Amino acid sequence: MAWDKVETIDRSEMRQIQLGRLQKTVGYVYEKNAVYKKKLDVLGVKPGDIRSLEDIRRLPFTTKQDIRDNYPFNLFSASQEDIVEYHATSGTTGKPVVVGYTRNDVELWTEVMARACTAGGVTKKDIVQNIYGYGLFTGGLGAHYGAIRVGASVIPMSGGNTQRQLMMMQDFGSTVVTCTPSFLMHLYEVGEQAGVDFKKLPLRVGLFGAEPWSESMRQSIQEKFGILACDLYGLSEIIGPGVSFECHEVRKGLHINEDCFYPEIINPETGDVLPPGEQGELVFTTIGNEGQPLLRYRTRDITRLTYEPCACGRTLVKMERVTGRTDDMLIIRGVNFFPSQIEAIILKRQGVSPHYIVAVDRKGSMDEVEVKIEVTDEFMTKAAADVLKGSEQDILQDVMIAKQKMENLKRDIKDMIGISVKVSLVPPGTIPRSEGKAKRVEDRRPR
Repeated sequence: MAWDKVETIDRSEMRQIQLGRLQKTVGYVYEKNAVYKKKLDVLGVKPGDIRSLEDIRRLPFTTKQDIRDNYPFNLFSASQEDIVEYHATSGTTGKPVVVGYTRNDVELWTEVMARACTAGGVTKKDIVQNIYGYGLFTGGLGAHYGAIRVGASVIPMSGGNTQRQLMMMQDFGSTVVTCTPSFLMHLYEVGEQAGVDFKKLPLRVGLFGAEPWSESMRQSIQEKFGILACDLYGLSEIIGPGVSFECHEVRKGLHINEDCFYPEIINPETGDVLPPGEQGELVFTTIGNEGQPLLRYRTRDITRLTYEPCACGRTLVKMERVTGRTDDMLIIRGVNFFPSQIEAIILKRQGVSPHYIVAVDRKGSMDEVEVKIEVTDEFMTKAAADVLKGSEQDILQDVMIAKQKMENLKRDIKDMIGISVKVSLVPPGTIPRSEGKAKRVEDRRPR
């Protein structure tokens, strides 16, 4: 599949496209959606007031709570007869976030995901093992649509079924894998125990998303599997996966499909728009969706935008890989940090695995943090063998090594985030696995 020409146009032409689509979107939701009409009327804003891209700042923000409050369909702007597909998030509390797609929305989704696949090097010669969940979760069908558009063959595996995943990967000769990075690491653990040599498989590309993952995690995946690991970003509320994507110039940001999703970076506290290069909360206005267009949707994801052209030739604005979320951010004794900062430290250490959980509790008036980290199978096997041998010297050495690992991790974490934490090493398989987004925080503090 050839690149879409919009991926390489100059900035002035892109702004003209964006303005025209923004004006059309504002007029559309004002006419078709009572919720947005009321929001705009309260602010005294009419569609004709949007004369430049800077006027987007006059529009109201939309939050996930707005979608929940209007459950299930009150934020849809298209008529019910025009909706051909529904998706929804699982929702940790209350009602799920529901999204509706028209035929044109499905076509848009297919196109932006095809761009993502193409940027990662996926072609019609590839066999794509799609492990993202199908059903209400947007990941599975989004990746499926894009890979089909590129012309690749797709194995619609969905999540779970680890043994079958491994069998298909080997027997079908999968060359591309799409899933969450945490599930792929779980797949590696199980495959390694079964004697699978992943580097001897035809796998060459992975498109990973649906959860934050560190640069260290990328390096670990690339080393273990011998593949190019590309980041894929999206939100169900906006379209699903395909909002932005990495090209082969990995580590240099994700190209945003900005002709469809207009990005801003704001100060999460004040709502003020920040200049290019400043880190803040990512906000999107959908300027192509029909089913449920959203004005200035607050993603809660923390990143920054850069507008320099990429070495790959694309001129689309880039966003840094998401470093955390404003609502995942932990505040401990006045210090703000994200679990991904701890992950980066863990992945640099030998003898421990990438499976961990950050447990937060309150003792009296003081918040305390415990980081539970799994040791590797190799470390556990040696320790068990030493116990069976009854060698006191070897057992003592194992205990000393474990204590030293914990002390080193405590030191490195304190250096990184500025507070002391308790570190516990736990046996392999202790931390719960997830087929979707990995749960990294267990906050036990009273609400």
